[in-house]
Amino acid sequence: MERTAERSSQLLRGVLDMCLLALIAEEPCYGYEMARKLEDRGLALVGEGSIYPLLSRLQKTGLVEAFLGASAGGPPRKYYRITGSGRRRLGEWRAEWAALSDAVDRVLGG
Repeated sequence: MERTAERSSQLLRGVLDMCLLALIAEEPCYGYEMARKLEDRGLALVGEGSIYPLLSRLQKTGLVEAFLGASAGGPPRKYYRITGSGRRRLGEWRAEWAALSDAVDRVLGG
């Protein structure tokens, strides 16, 4: 089982930027919220600690921007929203992913 989790984690590492950008495209959200959303959608291997460096990289490359938003009774949270460049890149990634997953399905006999 540990080997399966390790392999899944390695596969996920290559597509996590795309997954985060897709979540942010749905609505602005903060790091912990993204981790929960990924888990709810079946990507339970992603922890908060692995999300923040990726968000920083997405921000540095201009695909997302950060802003402070109010939280219910607590300090402001750092939210992320997608930029125009991010929407374009997400569209490109979706097309690339569709082509890749179709090819892999053909190889695997799916």
